Order: sequence, then C-alpha cells, then structure tokens
Amino acid sequence: MTSLDMVQIKQKAAIEAVNYIQSGMIVGLGFGSTALLAVRQLGELLGKGKLTDVLGIPSSIETETLALQLGIPLTTLEEHPVIDLTIDGADEIDPDLQLIKGGGGALLREKIVAQASRQVIIIADDSKRSLVLGTHWPVPIEVIPFGWGSQYQFLRSIGGDPQVRMKQDGSRFITDQGNTILDCRFGPIKDLRLLATQLDQRVGIVAHGIFLDMATTVIYCGRTGCEHILRSNLKDH
Repeated sequence: MTSLDMVQIKQKAAIEAVNYIQSGMIVGLGFGSTALLAVRQLGELLGKGKLTDVLGIPSSIETETLALQLGIPLTTLEEHPVIDLTIDGADEIDPDLQLIKGGGGALLREKIVAQASRQVIIIADDSKRSLVLGTHWPVPIEVIPFGWGSQYQFLRSIGGDPQVRMKQDGSRFITDQGNTILDCRFGPIKDLRLLATQLDQRVGIVAHGIFLDMATTVIYCGRTGCEHILRSNLKDH
C-alpha cells in the first residue's frame, strides 16, 4: 500500500467519524494523523455552514493550534465538563475495543477527554487491529520527571521492557505537561485489567496508554471500505 493510499483511507475514516457530529455538540478533538484529518473535516463543515454551534475541546497543543487555524471555536472542560462526542485514533485495538493509545505522546489529555465523553469514536486503518494488545505496540507510560528512574525499575519488575522516548534530534521527548514517556513493551498482555491497575496505583505514573472500556465505536477503514463496530453490539457487553 502506498503512502497516498494510506492517506486516502485515513481521510475516509475521518469523514465517516465526523458524520456522527451534530450541530450544537461539544466535541473532543483527538491527536494523531487520522484524528487531525477529522479536525480538518470538522473545520471544513463549519466553514461551509453544514454544522453550526459546535465547540471543540482539544487533547493536545498541536490539535488546539490546528483547530484555531481552521476557525473551530474552542472551549474547556471547566466550562463544559461533559463532552458529547470525541473523535480520536489508536495505535492498537483488540476485538473488545480495548485500546493502546499514546503513540503521539498526548495520552494524558486524550484519556481525560475520553473519560469525560458520552461517546468515543476511534478511527483507524485495518493495520491497527490486534487479537491481543501489546503484540504490536509498547504501552506508552507518562511519568513525572522527578524520580522517573524508579518508575523505569518498577516497570522492569512487573515484566516490562521500558525505553525512554526520544525525539529525532536525540533529545528526550517532553509531553504537553512537561513529563517523560517510557514506552514499555510487555509483549502480548494476558491480563489488561491487572496491568492497568498496577500502573494506576503507582505514584509517579500520571497516565498510561491502556484505554479500557472507553471506545463506544471503532471505525476501521481499508481499501474495500469502512466497518463500524459498536461496543453495544459486542457479546458480553
């Protein structure tokens, strides 16, 4: 598949997701290549008057900058603590619509926005499908700079292989909140809830990329079209 094909597939996924937005909604604006295409699509519809009175809540500084450039009115969770619908991407998605997110480094804000949302629509190409999370992607783990080495050792002690995320210029990646990210490989994760609990309980870890029970809809797009999977339609949910 060429890079042009991939862009077209991601654009199709973005259009499909933005179709869920209705005038008057508070909308969470995700981060990542596919999610930013959805932001552009939303800006276009607002500019043409096909949607009105939509307010966005961005999940990263980069998303905020793009939204402002496109003329999308923005608000905050303090002004609107409940979000009607959020559109975001994911790095890996299992059959139960559990996610690994944070490849772009905005996992903390993305998780805050997701947990405040009535609906979370995840858009992805077919390559993001996974039978077991952790098979293809490490779990991004955001830690405060103070004592990050102790978090590194903790992750090793529970079976992980953490690596400090670096930028292309060789400097350490810093999140919008000024934190460090440890990308931690666990291999295929047998018990997502156990691992998430271990990470949640560790002081110094401010967020991790395991998003449990947050996606209400996943839209997969490929060359042959798009598939909408609703959590409400899954067995055992």
